Amino acid sequence: MSSSRKLMMMERDRDEDEIEILHPDGSYSTSYNPYAITDYYGEKVHTIHLNGMSRKLLKFLILFDNTSLLYFPGQFLSGRVLLELQDETPALGLHFHVVGEGVVRSKSVRQERVYDKESYIDFRMKLLGDVDQGSLSVLSPGIHSFPFKLGLPHGLPSTFLGRYGWIQYYCKAALREPSGLIHKNHQVFIVMNPIDLRLELGLASPFKCQIKHKLGVACFDYGTIECNIVLDRAAYVPGENILVSGTVANRSSIACKMSRAVLIETIQYFARGKVIKVEKRELAVKTRPKIRPHSIDEWIEEPLFVPPLPPTNLAGCHLMKIDYDVFFIVTPKSFEKEIKLQIPITLGTYPFDHQSNDTGSEFPESILKPETYYPSNLPIIRPWMHEMKSDPFH
Repeated sequence: MSSSRKLMMMERDRDEDEIEILHPDGSYSTSYNPYAITDYYGEKVHTIHLNGMSRKLLKFLILFDNTSLLYFPGQFLSGRVLLELQDETPALGLHFHVVGEGVVRSKSVRQERVYDKESYIDFRMKLLGDVDQGSLSVLSPGIHSFPFKLGLPHGLPSTFLGRYGWIQYYCKAALREPSGLIHKNHQVFIVMNPIDLRLELGLASPFKCQIKHKLGVACFDYGTIECNIVLDRAAYVPGENILVSGTVANRSSIACKMSRAVLIETIQYFARGKVIKVEKRELAVKTRPKIRPHSIDEWIEEPLFVPPLPPTNLAGCHLMKIDYDVFFIVTPKSFEKEIKLQIPITLGTYPFDHQSNDTGSEFPESILKPETYYPSNLPIIRPWMHEMKSDPFH
């Protein structure tokens, strides 16, 4: 058997052939053609159309009216699907699907797959063609625009991307031709579920914490180290500084290598109601040098910058939980263990001094200020998104 015949038989055994295209605007599209064979060489894709059809689709885009791609729960998601055709094109339908999902994926100690998923949005509509899928539409050459609009449910959790799980929102469009050719496209959008700190005035007061730690053992008393730490408040928004003040009194005969304040993000991942993974990330750190024996080191409003982060707890999600803490750590010399103070903080969306009275009508300054950057493109293509093939999107 010739090599070309082997290639054709191999390709015919495939369930589908897809041309994967990453557009300059960050959207992702694929084309499926049962009459084409596809060879994959690394990242390059070579497609031979057995039926001799030329590619008619010049553009296939999902465009949102809100160009920032950032939405709050309860707002309207609106935009249009834009097609540009080179030739007259028959179409069975243009399908549109809005997806919001939380996914946790990991492996157990025995390398067994651990997986859980929950759905927040699963909305489908047909932008072209009848619901019964029996009609045929003929699209003329040129540009065609198909508008869409739907209200996002209240209580959606914020977009999040972690090591073992994520919350993602995206739209999918699929144009089906009578020949069996299916053009597909994906476009991500971001949801931010706000926490209004103006409703949590108890968190606006300074937060104090202290510890007195004895060095040595019963037979060898080296003295004590006392830490008194104060945060300017207990809640912040991205773009603000956590101001750390306090004193470290080294009343021992052992020097301390350093003292430091660290902003830590702790993510718990759940599957089937159990914690399967815990991820800790160091987000910001401020360090002060050596503290000599019988001396005092003073912290005066040392800043810890809060980077762009999702709000505390990921309200509405049952698969992931996020907590933020400021750890104050003193490291003595010798074999003494570190002295740690853990101070929980809340991360919100609207700061205490935000002036707007309508949280649903505009974005808070903490999101829009230049130094606070929220990415407009997040990874949305996962291998298992192509495992099911029961509808036009798979």
